[in-house]
Amino acid sequence: MHFMLQFYENPEERGKHHDPAQVEAYFAGWTAFIGTLAQSGAMVSGNGLLPPDTATTLRVKNGTRQVIDGPFADNKEILGGYVILDVPDLDAALEWAARAPCVTAGSVEIRPILPPPGA
Repeated sequence: MHFMLQFYENPEERGKHHDPAQVEAYFAGWTAFIGTLAQSGAMVSGNGLLPPDTATTLRVKNGTRQVIDGPFADNKEILGGYVILDVPDLDAALEWAARAPCVTAGSVEIRPILPPPGA
């Protein structure tokens, strides 16, 4: 089964990117986690994401595009990245999610991926 782990961080955790005293430890945690996940063979793909203020939201209403800079909703936690897993079941996905560095200062959403049509 394929699952997407979506990594959410609170503002304090995300702020470690710009704190010289914390940035090295922050990225070391993520590098270790992703490295272990990749070496296990469970990781299909994944990426970190730039902050929400770099996003563009598109809605189409009555055939007219509405483009909004940044995220539409004001959230306390932001989506910082994702990983696609190929694991036997939800329990295995939960085991990986529990090891994510952001799980204690944010959250990890685990979502099954729709199989391709006809699969």
